[in-house]
Amino acid sequence: MRTQFDRWMKNAREDPDLISELEAIQNRDDEISDRFYRDLAFGTGGLRGVLGAGTNRMNIYTVHRATQGLADYLNATSLPKAVAIARDSRIKGELFAREAARVLAANGITAWPYPRLEPTPALSWAVRYLNCGAGICVTASHNPAAYNGYKVYGSDGCQITPEAADKVLAFIEKTDCFDGVKLTDFDEALRAGTIRWIGDDCLDAFVDAVCALRPGNDVSRLKLVYTPLNGSGLECVKKLLKKMGVEDVTVVPEQERPDGRFPTCPYPNPEIREAMETGLRLCDQVHPDLMLGTDPDCDRMGAAAPDGKGGYRLISGNEMGVLLLDYLCRTRVERGTMPENPVAVTTIVSTDMASLIAAHYGVELRRTLTGFKYIGEQIGLLEAEGHPERFIFGFEESYGYLSGAHVRDKDGVNAVMLACECAAWYVGKGMTLLDAVNALYERFGYYRNGLLSRAFEGEDGMRAMAALMASLRETAPASVAGRRVLETVDYLGGDTGLIPSDVLEFRLEGEAKLIVRPSGTEPKLKVYLSVRGDSEARAASALEALSAAAGKLVER
Repeated sequence: MRTQFDRWMKNAREDPDLISELEAIQNRDDEISDRFYRDLAFGTGGLRGVLGAGTNRMNIYTVHRATQGLADYLNATSLPKAVAIARDSRIKGELFAREAARVLAANGITAWPYPRLEPTPALSWAVRYLNCGAGICVTASHNPAAYNGYKVYGSDGCQITPEAADKVLAFIEKTDCFDGVKLTDFDEALRAGTIRWIGDDCLDAFVDAVCALRPGNDVSRLKLVYTPLNGSGLECVKKLLKKMGVEDVTVVPEQERPDGRFPTCPYPNPEIREAMETGLRLCDQVHPDLMLGTDPDCDRMGAAAPDGKGGYRLISGNEMGVLLLDYLCRTRVERGTMPENPVAVTTIVSTDMASLIAAHYGVELRRTLTGFKYIGEQIGLLEAEGHPERFIFGFEESYGYLSGAHVRDKDGVNAVMLACECAAWYVGKGMTLLDAVNALYERFGYYRNGLLSRAFEGEDGMRAMAALMASLRETAPASVAGRRVLETVDYLGGDTGLIPSDVLEFRLEGEAKLIVRPSGTEPKLKVYLSVRGDSEARAASALEALSAAAGKLVER
């Protein structure tokens, strides 16, 4: 690692921040080790990591290397030699997007960057709109400000498959980040036409495609508070709301403008109350029918609604998923627009309540591994069969939603449209979205879901996480929280019908379960919990007991 460090000290001269960082740690073996003990992992989610110097950090050299690998992969295929590029408000996002464009252009591949920050779903749209062979989105999604990332998309607008990721990685591993990367001057490439700005026609067509998916409910009387969480959602969401006729919109001022430092919330994730807190305080003054927040790259959406007690309660990702599924099915049935053999898609970690709602409307519910790319894959399969219209909705518990085949990733802009329509429909019936959630619970049972996360930082942490998963496989628990384990499903080696994945599922008596998996984007072990009760209180009590037991299980 010292050899690597010395080489970076000599060659990493293009970014002054990296030079300062390397000089500051040159006598700190622990700091050097953390930055150089491995290459930043590349997979179906691309790259994601802390900003800084070294092979295990996000910087222009890891971006150069990844982009050279992607360029070599594209040039070895018959795919179109063009790549769309987007970025959100992350620190160094604009720099990384420009550097990626320089590498692509130097390799004979046309780079199509957006001229300003735009949402991840707008990137997925641009890939197909511009007939690109791939796409790159510079984003770390909802991670803290210290992170940035690099998502890679296939020609279908979906995050790349494991097979494609392996092929790109093989090219990356052959590339030296200093000597093996081709680069050209950005401005010269613009003049030559090998770098071309994406035009407003592309973005406008994306918003039009989202608007065309409207079930058609009147939203003109809806009162809305919206926050882009200092990210990329503002432009597209405002365009959409104007087209829909939502006029009473208050944008949270402290979170309106792009700011990669995320000064109001250290973790800009709409799943977390702290990120939505500034907006919730504004709700107490404005009293809207609905509050919505999109994460920095605007592929996830969180929501809050009046709680009937003078305040506002956040709606979980699972609750919003079943609300929108029920609303879309109900509306399509009433208007005669439900296709033959309709399909909805969710993930193995999302609420079991979705299965009951889908069955109620005669909808086939498919479950995939965690990651919206697998939901996008199902859309592609339906399209290949000649029936993309069969897809009506996809969602995951981590606040990702999609109601059309216009993109192949979760779409926060699309989710805003759906939430506004759904909320306005219930307002017309004198109900809030929380009233609607409770009505679904009363009908289908009180489902409660929880999530535990245990951090495993650094080299030692990654080894400890792998050891824990191995231990759970070798010695599975006989019971959890007093509930017998009826079945253990190993998605890595079992016959699940899905591609192998490092996931364990323990199905418990009494309609409960827990699923354990390492995160694909963060150094964390995630435990997903699910219970069902015949009352709100009993479901809450069961979830509390399961959560306590699961916490002990992953500490062994």
